[in-house]
Amino acid sequence: MERRDQQSPQGDTAQILVEFLEVAISSIVFLKGVYPSGAFERRRYMSAVVHRARHPQLRDYIHSAVSGLLPFIQKGLVDRIAVVFFDSDSIPIERFLFKLMVNQSYKFRVEAADLEFSLRSFLMKLSMSESLTKALPKGCNWEITAYFRSLPNAGTSKEELWVPTDTKQWQQPPLITPIKSMSCESVSVQLYLEHPSVSESKPQ
Repeated sequence: MERRDQQSPQGDTAQILVEFLEVAISSIVFLKGVYPSGAFERRRYMSAVVHRARHPQLRDYIHSAVSGLLPFIQKGLVDRIAVVFFDSDSIPIERFLFKLMVNQSYKFRVEAADLEFSLRSFLMKLSMSESLTKALPKGCNWEITAYFRSLPNAGTSKEELWVPTDTKQWQQPPLITPIKSMSCESVSVQLYLEHPSVSESKPQ
């Protein structure tokens, strides 16, 4: 991965996170079986075996969505990034969430190898987390949603890629299943699953 020599520590961290998130989201979509397994190819990333989308539109959607968050992650504006799965009525049935905190006061050079080693463990956990998830019904769909701590300033070059969502929300607090977390001086990352509460998931 190429980084500019004069890149700030936050810029280095954000670039590593964006590349990691692109791979992790592809792995989640593969894990959930939304598309036939032949729609993905096995690749090696951070010394871990992962699955990359073969279809250009799927690959480009994930890439453009996540890379569009780069300047916002760098500035610490992004709180969470969610991969949300919906039923045929567009009701969320499962959410994978990455909670991010980039240390804006960190002044030292980011050791890419150390950060990538820590993030690699997320990919390994994801590959073994199928038992924590729910089977998707027929006719389901999915999207990538970002939650911002504050709205970006007008005129940001990539802000047009992100628009307010009309995604339906659960009325009751969700059931949360932690998957993996890590924290170091430059950044902290948490990955967890959300499902609707038992009362909310019952047929009306």
